[in-house]
Amino acid sequence: MRRRTLDALLTTGGLIVATVLLVAGGLLSWANTFVDDNVRTQLAAQNIYFPEAGSEQLEDPAVKPYLEQYAGQQLLTGEQAKAYADHYIKVHLDASTGGKTYSELSTLSRANPDDEKAAGLVQLAFRGETLRGLLLNAYAFGTMGKIAMYAAWASFAGALGMFVLSFLGFRHLRRVPVEQEVGIPARAVPATA
Repeated sequence: MRRRTLDALLTTGGLIVATVLLVAGGLLSWANTFVDDNVRTQLAAQNIYFPEAGSEQLEDPAVKPYLEQYAGQQLLTGEQAKAYADHYIKVHLDASTGGKTYSELSTLSRANPDDEKAAGLVQLAFRGETLRGLLLNAYAFGTMGKIAMYAAWASFAGALGMFVLSFLGFRHLRRVPVEQEVGIPARAVPATA
C-alpha cells in the first residue's frame, strides 16, 4: 500500500471520528438542556419552598447544615430536591414514625386493623416516602443531565482534537511522495566510506 493512500485513509477516518464526536456533543448538549428544563419545570410546579432563614424549622441540627444555604428559596434543582428529601422530609418522617419505614408500619397496622393511630402513621409514611421518592427521581435526572453536559464537553474537546490532527494529516499528506510505499524508505542513501 502506498504511504500516501494510508495517510489519506487515516486522515479521512480522523475527520469522520471528529464529525461523529461533534454530533454526539450536540446531542448530549441537547439532552442536558432538556433534562435541566424538565426538572426545573416539574419542580417549579410543585411550589415547594425551603424554610426561611432564622426559622425554627432550620434550627434542628439534622436539618440546618444541609438546608441553610437554600433558606427561603424555591426548590428548582435536583441538588435542592435531594437536600429537601434527605434532610427535611426524612428527618420529619423519622421523628413522626419513630424511624420506622412504611413497610414496617404497614405490617403493624395490618396486625391491628382497629388501631387508627397506626393507620394514620401508615398514611403519613406513604405520603412522605412517595414525595421523597419523587424528589430523589428529580435529583437522579438532574445528575444525568450534568453527566450529559460533561460528556458533551469531552465530545467537543475530542472533536476539536481530531479536527486538528486531521488538518495536520492533510498537510503532511501533501509532502509525502506519491510513489513511497509503507515501510520502505523514500530513497536509500548509500553509506559513505
